[in-house]
Amino acid sequence: MAFYKGWITQFNAYNTNIKLSMTANIITQIGIGIFIVIYNFYVRELGYSESVNGQIISMASLATAIVLVPAGIIGDKFGRKRVIFSGILVSGTLLIMRALAAEETMLVYLAFAAGLSGAFLQVSGIPWLAENSDPSQRVNLFSLHFALMTAASVVGNLLGGILTDFFGLFFSNLESLRITLLIGAVIYLGGAVPAFKFRTPANRVAKPKTDETAKKKAFNWSGFKIIALFAVAQMLIGFGAGLVIPYLNLYFAGRFSASTSTTGFIISLGQAATAFAMIIGPKVVKRVGEVRAVVILQLLSLPFLLLTAYTQNLWLAAIGFLFRQALMNAGNPIQSSLIMSRVDDSMKGLANSINQTVFNLGWAFMGPVSTGIVVKYGNYWGYAYVFTITASLYLIGSVYFYLVFGRKVLRNRASQVPKAAGM
Repeated sequence: MAFYKGWITQFNAYNTNIKLSMTANIITQIGIGIFIVIYNFYVRELGYSESVNGQIISMASLATAIVLVPAGIIGDKFGRKRVIFSGILVSGTLLIMRALAAEETMLVYLAFAAGLSGAFLQVSGIPWLAENSDPSQRVNLFSLHFALMTAASVVGNLLGGILTDFFGLFFSNLESLRITLLIGAVIYLGGAVPAFKFRTPANRVAKPKTDETAKKKAFNWSGFKIIALFAVAQMLIGFGAGLVIPYLNLYFAGRFSASTSTTGFIISLGQAATAFAMIIGPKVVKRVGEVRAVVILQLLSLPFLLLTAYTQNLWLAAIGFLFRQALMNAGNPIQSSLIMSRVDDSMKGLANSINQTVFNLGWAFMGPVSTGIVVKYGNYWGYAYVFTITASLYLIGSVYFYLVFGRKVLRNRASQVPKAAGM
């Protein structure tokens, strides 16, 4: 009870903007959770090959990577309230169009457009929360933010599978998939309602800066250096993730002939485990520090990734996926807190956008590689190879992160690790 009371105390301390943001995120994540878990099946039901799915995912990720840095700069300059609200409206409209499209070229073009619009949302969320919070709140705030987003995705994933199977009783496979996608898009658009109520945070009001150290932190080389070092770590993890994460539903369906609802259920379990792991992340930070917490969680995920790669048992694969998903992603809010605390407000959007850019480049470039390997080597060895490559990239990324940020950052940050009430 003390654990939950601590989180309730934390939540009550957040301002209205943060609470509205969390509400908007929950709604949009339920919608996109429905959409994502079904869309690959929709493309396949249209009669297209796995390579078309790979092309669609790659184009969306490439578009996101292209526009992330400009989107971050726009958010830094003009404020994130309008960016988030407009991004939800445009992205939701594009989801509806993607659910109705059937021609291959249009599927690819709409995926590219969705990647462009989604970039503005993707790059604005963390800086928006940072602008509306104190540094002492951020590890817990980002952990709760990611946990709620993940939990909402769980609901979306479950609804995606259940709704598709339900409509399949009355309609063809293609029509049931399309109806489910449209429901997800409409729910996603509902997130614009709380986003419309955002208020400009007080720290966006122009104030003269008298602290010379803050000025140097914002504009000198060290700020860009820390962003670049983070970006390399994100690039390694992004290239690994791009090989497997977009195709997990196809992996379960292809290797084990799992139904849509079974696949949605398994992915939802992984998301639920991730949400729980993110909630306990601050306790790990309190014990070992931010950098070590990230590295430990990532390394612990690798055996489960390899289990998923080589098992021929559906439920062993599900267990491996569940723990890999939870452990690998539990470090994300910790990394976000770390970089947001190391750069000035004027660079937060840029820092987030560059890290998201290199991560999405991994998804863009590795999509065709992944699908090509699976097509060539089949559903067993193909996925075994790509999962193993991913494990190798995760290992390299984790070691790099510790070597670059470990001892120096731990010394500098040890006395600044926030202590959560009741935790």
